[in-house]
Amino acid sequence: MTDTWKRATTLSKLEDGGCKVFRVSGKQIALFRRGEQIYACNNRCPHEGYPLSEGDLDGDCVLTCNWHNWKFDVESGDNLYGGDRLSVYPVEIRGDEIWVDLAEQPLTVRIARVMMQLREAFDDNDYQRMARELARLRQLDADPLQALTSAIHWSHDHLEFGWTHAYAASADWLLLYAENAGDAEKQLVCLLECVAHIADDALRMESYPFSHELCAYDEDHFVDAIEREDEKAAIACMRGAIKEKTQFQDVERGLTRAALLHYNDFGHSIIYVSKAGTLIDRLGSGVTEPLLLSLTRSLVYSRREDRIPEFRRYASTLDAWGQGDAAGKPDMHAWHKLGINKALELTARFSAAPAEQLYAALLGASAGNMLAYDLQQQNKVNIPISDNIGWLDFTHGVTFSSAVRMQCEKFPALWPAGLLQMSCFIGRNASFTETQPDLASWRVDDIDEFFVGAIAQLHDHNCSEFIVSAHLLKTVLAARTEVQANAPAEVAEYLAAAINRFLHSPLKRKQARRTAHQAMKFVAMDG
Repeated sequence: MTDTWKRATTLSKLEDGGCKVFRVSGKQIALFRRGEQIYACNNRCPHEGYPLSEGDLDGDCVLTCNWHNWKFDVESGDNLYGGDRLSVYPVEIRGDEIWVDLAEQPLTVRIARVMMQLREAFDDNDYQRMARELARLRQLDADPLQALTSAIHWSHDHLEFGWTHAYAASADWLLLYAENAGDAEKQLVCLLECVAHIADDALRMESYPFSHELCAYDEDHFVDAIEREDEKAAIACMRGAIKEKTQFQDVERGLTRAALLHYNDFGHSIIYVSKAGTLIDRLGSGVTEPLLLSLTRSLVYSRREDRIPEFRRYASTLDAWGQGDAAGKPDMHAWHKLGINKALELTARFSAAPAEQLYAALLGASAGNMLAYDLQQQNKVNIPISDNIGWLDFTHGVTFSSAVRMQCEKFPALWPAGLLQMSCFIGRNASFTETQPDLASWRVDDIDEFFVGAIAQLHDHNCSEFIVSAHLLKTVLAARTEVQANAPAEVAEYLAAAINRFLHSPLKRKQARRTAHQAMKFVAMDG
């Protein structure tokens, strides 16, 4: 016998139908006797830790935890409701003594079991259980990030239109994960938010397989396939790059070109491209294929908003770029209250200015819009669908801008498209702003200290919707990134104040009456 066997008690002290708890090596083991059969299991229910010794064991070996009615097969440990498994242990009778084997399975087996259980929790979208399985993974000294890698593989072909905020937010949570090395609890929050958001977006979604055809990667061919909305051709091209073990940096320009080819999908496309590189860099080549195939799909299906009437001046303004006659340094305040066409026109007038200067002015203007957003817009009922503009629309002006800077600094030829699309954001939000930005009420004295506090709040954000927590996360981090990237002092001041207002203002998400009003009006007009 090995030293993993421990003497628990004696038969004479464990009467038929009874239960006894013994403690050894930091564990509480519950012993149940039914006739000559002895069962041993962890006394703590794997759900919330309540004592199973206070539960009921029936004649069919089903152990019920009376707190939440969870039921376990006490012989196998199986959860009859499909949740966390119960740890059970072999028992031997030696004379009058009861011995229990507390030997652990090999580490690789235990890690594999946790990953299997995590997958079950993922498929059930069980936030609490995902937290427990991730904590178990950390306790086993396994790499917790393998959970996120697996979540990407489990989900990438279940997202019908490609990337969602879940992947993009994961890149930002991983940044905070790295910044909180040594704080296991905060790191668990970061990882849990990643995995749980992905699970929520993929919940009960069927598989949408990717084509397995491939061809040699050619950047122009890839961008053209995206433009033609030809998923099969675009995927084949991307698969060719993956087969050749091409690095993300080698396809990044093509992805960036495709993302900025139009005023795409409310800015999501370029944000997703910038986040893809972060995820691949942090998680390794194992996520390259699922992330890039899903990203390619999202680019194919992205909305080309420059084709709707409000933004039709975008294309002609881009074609005429470089003919600007404005002198001097662009002033961020000049864009306030300008509609889309006038914002495009003013940006084009400064096309001869250094791109970085024009970028800073437009970034400041987007921050100014956040400070001027008319909060009463959230409470309006009798408005058309086109006026359904809220806080998250305003935050996109900043997050999109940050992604534009990061990608256009790498590929400067794309600055004109990026800057004009920033103008589109400024102009589309202008109608929903007050006369002047309210800097005085929201000014931040110590900007660096403010962002430390704002980021600390993210670890306990109190948002029931992942889409909201994702916007909180990416907006705060984008603003901090731009401040740290040496944004001019006035722009940094406006960015910090804008985030301060966003974090401390009401955010209405569900518009029941407005939705009903708009539905009735639409149906009436439709006949």
